[in-house]
Amino acid sequence: MKTKILLKEADMPTHWYNVVADMPNPPAPILAPDGSPITPDALGAIFPPAIIEQEVSSERWIPIPEEVREVLRLWRPSPLYRAERLEQALKTPAKIYFKNEAVSPAGSHKPNTAVAQAYYNKIHGITRLATETGAGQWGCSLALAGQLFGLEVRVYMVKVSYEQKPYRRSMMQTWGAEVFASPTDMTQSGRHILEKHPDSAGSLGIAISEAVEEAAGRADTNYALGSVLNHVLLHQTIIGEEAKKQLALVGDYPDMIFAPCGGGSNFGGIAFPFFADKASGKEIELVAVEPTSCPTLTKGVYAYDYGDTEGLTPLTKMYTLGHDFMPPGIHAGGLRYHGESALISQLYDEGLLSAVAIPQLETFEAGVLFSKTQGIIPAPESCHAVAATIREAKKCAETGEPKTLLFNLSGHGHFDMSSYDRYFKGELEDFDYPDAAIKESLAHLPKVG
Repeated sequence: MKTKILLKEADMPTHWYNVVADMPNPPAPILAPDGSPITPDALGAIFPPAIIEQEVSSERWIPIPEEVREVLRLWRPSPLYRAERLEQALKTPAKIYFKNEAVSPAGSHKPNTAVAQAYYNKIHGITRLATETGAGQWGCSLALAGQLFGLEVRVYMVKVSYEQKPYRRSMMQTWGAEVFASPTDMTQSGRHILEKHPDSAGSLGIAISEAVEEAAGRADTNYALGSVLNHVLLHQTIIGEEAKKQLALVGDYPDMIFAPCGGGSNFGGIAFPFFADKASGKEIELVAVEPTSCPTLTKGVYAYDYGDTEGLTPLTKMYTLGHDFMPPGIHAGGLRYHGESALISQLYDEGLLSAVAIPQLETFEAGVLFSKTQGIIPAPESCHAVAATIREAKKCAETGEPKTLLFNLSGHGHFDMSSYDRYFKGELEDFDYPDAAIKESLAHLPKVG
């Protein structure tokens, strides 16, 4: 039995997979605030042409530029592992595999798109990028990519994560980025939030507002997003493409795939290449895993909403908890987002994807068991996928069904040990977001049509 399944550098994918080509229905149009379909030209204020083309493309395969592949080869292809020790601990007949995206320089899957976005902005003549980050994985990844392609990077980091995860902030600064706790007094969006909520812990929606505002206001600056948008999920499909090749080397194929889901890049990255098989009739269940404290898919509604808190972005049809939803300060900061990828939302609404919400304590319990058996300490976001996989493996132990399970270990938790400390001290608690609070936030959805 192979523990670690590796691909040669020459086997790294040459194209990204675009799930739009295999969706049963065309994606819902992106709308301007007045409800009219937005044109690609309107996105040119903050994105380079190549990114806009990818955002609206329906081509099945998009070539990966050699300049991007050259950088990705610093750590890709990433290894696929058979988690035999975890299987033994669970006494399950299930086979468990995980794709280890923690091997990137930034420690997560996020550089897969950061490198591509930095490259496309560089060749378009852009010299600065503005972005947001939650737990810091995306901010670190764009800081790294900016350094590699000679771009300045400014990061608006959600305040609660800025305080919880100081070493991710240090990583960004090491790679030359400026980092500010959001909301700030540097943008109109930030000042507006601080006027209403002086002690705001911030959110990804607020940080997006600040970054978009800056990018739209400077000719030398574009905006880069770490999740949600179609082109971001496209760049991440290299994960699932590699995983398919690696499983083929050992003659295996998953019955179920699990990945954390905040904005969707993690889940889309590993699940979408397998959706192509599902669309062709293959039996496979693709499961998005979210926190009970930010249950976008499992408790949200499918509607047009802004991608940011202040309403500066176009309107996207997605599962949402409302753009002014304020999630609690859970330690899986990368999953604290009110909305969801439009592509994932549409496929979920059509019954082609599954979703489950897991409470915080169960995720840390799963992360500790995984650490003890496999030796890798997962990031709090990744713990959600571990927990969902363990749930299914335990069901297999009860039924005797020998399912093959695959999950995406999207990042390591080396800079999240203060979160683990609080878990060991009993200071963390579960939080199910009140239905009444969600209903109140949803009442503020924009009126469309």
